[in-house]
Amino acid sequence: MLPIKQGQFAIALVCVVLGIMLAVQFRTTQDIKSSIPYQRVEDLSQRLSQTEKERDTLIKQVEELKRASGAEAATKEFELVKMGAGVVAVEGPGIIVTIDDSKRQSKPGENPNLYLIHDDDILKVINELWAAGGEAISINEQRLIASSEIRCAGPTLSVNNSRYSPPYDIRAIGDPTTLENALKMRGGVIETLQFWGIQVSIKRQDIVNVPAYKGAFRFEFAKPVKEGGR
Repeated sequence: MLPIKQGQFAIALVCVVLGIMLAVQFRTTQDIKSSIPYQRVEDLSQRLSQTEKERDTLIKQVEELKRASGAEAATKEFELVKMGAGVVAVEGPGIIVTIDDSKRQSKPGENPNLYLIHDDDILKVINELWAAGGEAISINEQRLIASSEIRCAGPTLSVNNSRYSPPYDIRAIGDPTTLENALKMRGGVIETLQFWGIQVSIKRQDIVNVPAYKGAFRFEFAKPVKEGGR
């Protein structure tokens, strides 16, 4: 019986020692967790995790903004291209020039055509307006573009294959002062026209409306060049 009791006593002793060790370990763990350094590490870990989440959110927002900015830039570029091509109506400061035939009677032996407006006269006015920084120009509701033609058709003027009789209404968007001075300079186109009695009036306006080009675009020979090759 003695050996059995000794064995039971040994087992009981081991259990007591083990219990004490577990209690000490648990207490030590709790002490570590409740210590300032450990709490700081936990706090930093939580802050790091939150910062990483915020970073990921910001990265997504930046990517979205880049895509939005790219789309916005493309839209603005497309609008500028359309304005340059003349396919959209535009408005802005500028001048309105009205030109009409002379009311003078030609003298005997004089050429009566000297007192009438011709395509050359209108072309000189238009060229002066372009050179003075005109950004959009129209003649009698016809927007002028790169392929526009201005030519005499009997007593009328053909603009974009549409015929008009005088007076001719020329609208130009740009700096009003610069545009007007370009036409009125000494020895310029207006002075020459007025010498023959051609009636010319220039009106500055804060808002000048220039219509869109209404014709069709046709390209039989021209074609776009591929990037990086011919």
